[in-house]
Amino acid sequence: MITRTTVICLGLSQLVVWGISYYQVGVFGEQIAATHGWSLSYVHGGFSIALLVMGLTSPLIGRAIERGGGRPVMTAGSLALAIGCVGVALAQDLVGYYAAWAVLGVAMRLTLYDAAFAALARIGGPDAKRPIAQITLLGGLASTVFWPIGHALAAWLGWQGAVLCYAGIALATIPLHLAIPTAKYQHARASEDGSPAPPLKATNLLAASLYALIVMLTAFLNSAMSAHMIGILTGLGIGAGAAVWISTLRGIGQSSARLGEVIFGRLWSPLTLALGASALLPLSFFLGLFSAEVAAAGIGFALFYGAGNGLLTIARGTLPLALFEPSVYGSLVGRLLVPSFILSAVAPFAYALVIEFLGDAAALWLSFAVGATILACAAILRARFG
Repeated sequence: MITRTTVICLGLSQLVVWGISYYQVGVFGEQIAATHGWSLSYVHGGFSIALLVMGLTSPLIGRAIERGGGRPVMTAGSLALAIGCVGVALAQDLVGYYAAWAVLGVAMRLTLYDAAFAALARIGGPDAKRPIAQITLLGGLASTVFWPIGHALAAWLGWQGAVLCYAGIALATIPLHLAIPTAKYQHARASEDGSPAPPLKATNLLAASLYALIVMLTAFLNSAMSAHMIGILTGLGIGAGAAVWISTLRGIGQSSARLGEVIFGRLWSPLTLALGASALLPLSFFLGLFSAEVAAAGIGFALFYGAGNGLLTIARGTLPLALFEPSVYGSLVGRLLVPSFILSAVAPFAYALVIEFLGDAAALWLSFAVGATILACAAILRARFG
């Protein structure tokens, strides 16, 4: 049984670990570049390495959670986060800097949503759907909370001192992870030797393929929009200040949609949630094409994209509960997530090329096509397995 204490601890954990890892380079990137004399592309390259490491380690970590639960895995992640932050702060060359981000990549896979989702699924089985949605509410506020904290710490201690403070904050998440129960869903049939999930049957192979495509393409869009959303809006002719303001509405759409899912989510199956969320993506990018001419279109772009992306984050954790045995959640999902980490690492660079050679509108048309593909996958999944 998943208790309220477990949900609160994991929710607070997600707020912190996302803020000090995934959003770290966004707040300190320019200062790191200025201190070391590196280009921003080199600095952000560390984050791309972390995403690649997340993909490479995903199957192993998924099996570890399936076998031993979230407590030891996520606690180890807290330690790895602290070590990685210290490494970033003290690195004197690119080799040391990239090595520190490789450690952070392992730490992120040990602590971020996918680890927390697997931990909850192991404890609650099919009953983990609502807790998974609940912990994303706090996790979604990570950049809102930690970007200002990071700026304040950097102004006081310098960026290196701020990242060292992040290491201390990482250690403070250890009690949150130690609070994760060791209990296992009583009807789970996972093998106690930690062996990989069994081969998929034909119907499950279709479900797994569609799920993997949805997660992979959603991660691709999320990474691309995180890097280029403001730039795309300014490239379309919107003023810099207005572009920043419109882009912040993405977070409002995301949090509002997640809150709605927490309140009314019992009325929707994970398959229906994924379908509805996917429908918002192509709509948002189509509206984005008219952002410069119609202000409401730009606002709709940010709100609808945020809502769709926020709900698909929840679906990423709950769809496997509807499609597969809870006993193989950790190992199976760990394997299926590998392409999403790899594709998200290359998305900012790929979009930069599209924008440079074809323009900002072309980037939105590409996003529309990707969003339509996600919608098609969700529709097939709903029709076939709903």
